[in-house]
Amino acid sequence: MDGTTLGWWGVPIAILAGAIRVGTPFLFVSLGECLTEKSGRINLGLEGILVMGAMVGYAVSYLSGNPWLGVLAAGCAGLALGALHGMLCSLPRVNDIAVGIGLMLFGTGFVFFLGKPFVQPQAPTLPALHLGSWSTSPQIESALQINALFLVGVALAFAMHWAFRSTRWGLVVRMVGDSADAARAMGYTVNRVRVLATAAGGFLAGVGGSYLSLYYPGSWNEGLSSGQGLMALALVIFARWRPLHCFLAALLFGGASAIGPALQSVGISSGYYLFNAAPYVLTLGIMIATCSPRRSLTSAPGELSVTR
Repeated sequence: MDGTTLGWWGVPIAILAGAIRVGTPFLFVSLGECLTEKSGRINLGLEGILVMGAMVGYAVSYLSGNPWLGVLAAGCAGLALGALHGMLCSLPRVNDIAVGIGLMLFGTGFVFFLGKPFVQPQAPTLPALHLGSWSTSPQIESALQINALFLVGVALAFAMHWAFRSTRWGLVVRMVGDSADAARAMGYTVNRVRVLATAAGGFLAGVGGSYLSLYYPGSWNEGLSSGQGLMALALVIFARWRPLHCFLAALLFGGASAIGPALQSVGISSGYYLFNAAPYVLTLGIMIATCSPRRSLTSAPGELSVTR
């Protein structure tokens, strides 16, 4: 976005636009991991699921000519990997962290092998909603070009917040995550609930991956995710396992990623690559600031590996 016309007012506008565009995949992946961890399981394979969703979504969009079909296919690919993670972790004496690392390595390597034919071709991408058509400023109009997936993610965050508090399945997921013994005493199959939650979380992560390849930046290459799947794990801890906080944290991380381009738009180009490191610095800073015996595991499900 060109910020020279608006001067320094263009910087917050550019950061807001970047928070929405860059934060959308964070939003889907973090909501998926929040659901998974609420059931008492950690999925460190999010990076592999994210790139799998990006590649599958792009490939299906290219082959079918329909980007929304690509989004659905990406979600299904993420669901398959999430279900695989859930079923492997249901086996006796299997560690979910080790399985997640294996899934991440498998997913990224397998996707890079399968995705090579789709690096050059241009697939149809997702359209944008032009919410700024009322403005005569090209900068504001560009900033308010929002993809429908962002609105879906926001609605999903509110729906999950309500569901965890007010629906039977939400309470069952929370009970399984807080006390497996209590869930078994109530007659629920713990492994089944966790497999379903992990599969659903994988679906959301796959949709987040499709956003990367089909909208922003809107192409497929091997370095597309830039570690966003792993950063989403830190985001969930920072959000204290609350869906609405995941939404706010995703915007925060997205805004941090947009600082460099926003400053460049007003002519500040020195230290550009340093500003690009802002999301990673923010991740470390948040972990250090919130790491205390009283606060670091506040609201954490009792069955998570980090709490036992």
